[in-house]
Amino acid sequence: MSTEASPDANPDVASVSSADFEPVTPPDRDVRAQADARQRDLTKPAGSLGRLEALAGWASACQGVCPPHAFTRPRVVVFAGDHGIARNGVSAYPPEVTAQMVANFLGGGAAVNVLAEVAGATVRVVDIAVDGDTDPSVSSHKVRRSSGSIDREDAMSNEETLKAIAAGRAIADEEIDGGADLLIAGDMGIGNTTPATVLIAALTDSEPVAVVGRGTGIDDAGWIRKTAAIRDALRRARPHVRDTVALLRTSSGADLAAMAGFLAQAASRRTPVILDGVVVTAAAMVADELAFGAREWWVAGHRSTEPAHSIALTRMGLDPIVEFDMRLGEGSGAVTALPILQGAVAILSKMATFSEAGVSTQGSAPADESESIDLTKTDTAE
Repeated sequence: MSTEASPDANPDVASVSSADFEPVTPPDRDVRAQADARQRDLTKPAGSLGRLEALAGWASACQGVCPPHAFTRPRVVVFAGDHGIARNGVSAYPPEVTAQMVANFLGGGAAVNVLAEVAGATVRVVDIAVDGDTDPSVSSHKVRRSSGSIDREDAMSNEETLKAIAAGRAIADEEIDGGADLLIAGDMGIGNTTPATVLIAALTDSEPVAVVGRGTGIDDAGWIRKTAAIRDALRRARPHVRDTVALLRTSSGADLAAMAGFLAQAASRRTPVILDGVVVTAAAMVADELAFGAREWWVAGHRSTEPAHSIALTRMGLDPIVEFDMRLGEGSGAVTALPILQGAVAILSKMATFSEAGVSTQGSAPADESESIDLTKTDTAE
């Protein structure tokens, strides 16, 4: 049976769209400077809140206003797709779990649903390449069923690659036009850490043994199979590292290509993103190639236990907000970091300045010099 989806069944992605993006306008540097200056005027020692201060400055620059406002419409979009490589025993779970988890997302029963509710975000799932039928409400952007086994064949055709990128762009536009002011991409696909690892290894010129992780919790035999699959897929990927569309076609999957389009378009639309784990970050590396400068609109939500994730974060110069040894995907790590980002924004926008609170600044002289105390000296006289 052909794995390609018919254009008639998918009118929203029937026409091939260009993968060209204009260079991305960075967050407002003048506003960032204003945010940094305000931080220094808040009632605390400068730098005492550590990275919360930098996060607040980033949020302020992204919003183009100081002080920033709380994110009111954070939105998680979970991209679902199956991968032919999963049939090679690279995952601890069978491929049919992908479609089952799509239904679980719709029912609100997945980890990301629970975490998002706590964090004040909403969740959408989209079927980009699930190897089966899903609810019509999530399949309007479906490009195909599953992908080719990337250790021996292309993940998809060139046309499908461009359709997937276009689908991701369209989804970003739908969410931003619908009012989303912060986006999180999540992933769901059995075996998807394998193509993600291949993309990261190809783009960072890393060897398989340095990047291969345990994914869903594979045993030693599964790790050996996964390493061999990534080794073979890398041989096919490396000739295409300077051609982003060809690299996606050869070595990813429609879900990863759609995520890349989604992340690139979010940056083009000046909408900040919290990145999740290894799969989303692999797509982000490609998105930064598609839309130069896109990475300035992203923060890393967490650091996965997957070795490739640390390599990708280092390459992009991103420091994770949290490190909780998470490896689930779904956007769960990014959603876990969301309340911290919101807290950073609240500090910058709601905390009093020295002048507002009537608090003396560092180095200011006491009102009555005779009442000042020199804490550097100790009076030992009895």
